[in-house]
Amino acid sequence: MGHLRRWVPLILILCILIPLSSSRSTLTPEELALVATSFLNLAKTPEVSEYMVRIRRRLHEYPELGFEEFETSKLIRAALDEMGIRYKHPLAVTGIVGYIGTGKPPFVALRADMDALAMEETVEWEHKSKVSGKMHACGHDAHVAMLLGAAKMLQGRRHELQGTVVLVFQPAEEGGGGAKIMMEDGALENVSVIFGVHVTARYPIGTVVSRPGPILAASGFFEAVISGKGGHAAIPQHAVDPIVAASSAIVSLQHLISREADPLDSQVVTVAKFEGGGAYNVIPDSVTIGGTFRAFSKESLYQLTRRIEELQVIRRQASVHRCNASVSFDAKPFYPVTENDRYLHQHFLNVAEDMLGASKILDMKPLMGSEDFSFYSEVIPGYFYYVGMKNETLGVYEPGHSPHFRVNEDVLSYGAAVQASLAARYILEHHHEDEAVKEVPQDEL
Repeated sequence: MGHLRRWVPLILILCILIPLSSSRSTLTPEELALVATSFLNLAKTPEVSEYMVRIRRRLHEYPELGFEEFETSKLIRAALDEMGIRYKHPLAVTGIVGYIGTGKPPFVALRADMDALAMEETVEWEHKSKVSGKMHACGHDAHVAMLLGAAKMLQGRRHELQGTVVLVFQPAEEGGGGAKIMMEDGALENVSVIFGVHVTARYPIGTVVSRPGPILAASGFFEAVISGKGGHAAIPQHAVDPIVAASSAIVSLQHLISREADPLDSQVVTVAKFEGGGAYNVIPDSVTIGGTFRAFSKESLYQLTRRIEELQVIRRQASVHRCNASVSFDAKPFYPVTENDRYLHQHFLNVAEDMLGASKILDMKPLMGSEDFSFYSEVIPGYFYYVGMKNETLGVYEPGHSPHFRVNEDVLSYGAAVQASLAARYILEHHHEDEAVKEVPQDEL
């Protein structure tokens, strides 16, 4: 704890002596800037940085899929126990919610997703995945490590926090909608705002990337089974070919975007699954297609859903080719638009500029990818951002969902410091508000 103790006096001066022992209710910009820089300096000390690296490597070796993160959850709970942090468990099967501070408002949540992907790692290194067919290929192991690093720093000054930091360790981001179930289980009770972070190989180490307003699209998934009559490929007149029917349906689905959507309203329909037949000379009885559709508003997503299902684009194209079709949207939950609160965007800019400098804050264009962080930001003000980890001197860093995905572990200190600073500064600036919200009872944790 030696490194942590060396930083306590500075934080004590900033967080206790200035706002609480004087008549001033706010800190000066210079004093607030010191909060951010002190967290980054602390996050880079060996005690904190090496701790996060150890956590991240352990998680990387033993990845677990959505709602199966039992050992991951066990490791997190052991880390929280070691730090003396109170928590609730389980939420959403394997999820955990920890609490640092007074148990009183303002409640500021920091979120990390925990699940891995079903793919085989091809990166050869000492801590390669030891579980066949599973890999942390989207950086969720790094997100957990960063949140535990932030927790370690914040817990070291828990007596100075005039509010509560809520640590949300969430399962099943990768298509399982774990955030929605976490909310249903009470993860955001009393929470005023929430922040989420994601690593990215597209931007340099030491940078942060985000934007106000919509940042990631709403999304849905569909699957259709098109049934015909199998037969020999040499005599197609005696068969009813579902492959031709499916092909026609796929082309018609593209017309939903090119002919029906406003060109200024970004939308996507992609068929990425096509399964049918097992021989070169046999027409199969049925074909299964599946895909995703994306949009940047509820209205546009609903319109796409309605055209695919209610107006039966797939069914009617199948019937033209004498086939039957059934369409399902049950494979995965629909995700809302991920939208960044504009006030929190300014809060983010203030923290990031104080910590990293204005040149390290990069603006990003909206992406058609989706994130279940959107379930949080749909009900309370939320903010989602990226931390860069590209370092060309260390080789090429592949994007997420690649079997070649690597994490530049230098990013852990930046992510942990920004998360801790966003929460601590928000509490500093808002601890006089929302005093009517009652304290979380100790026996409920």
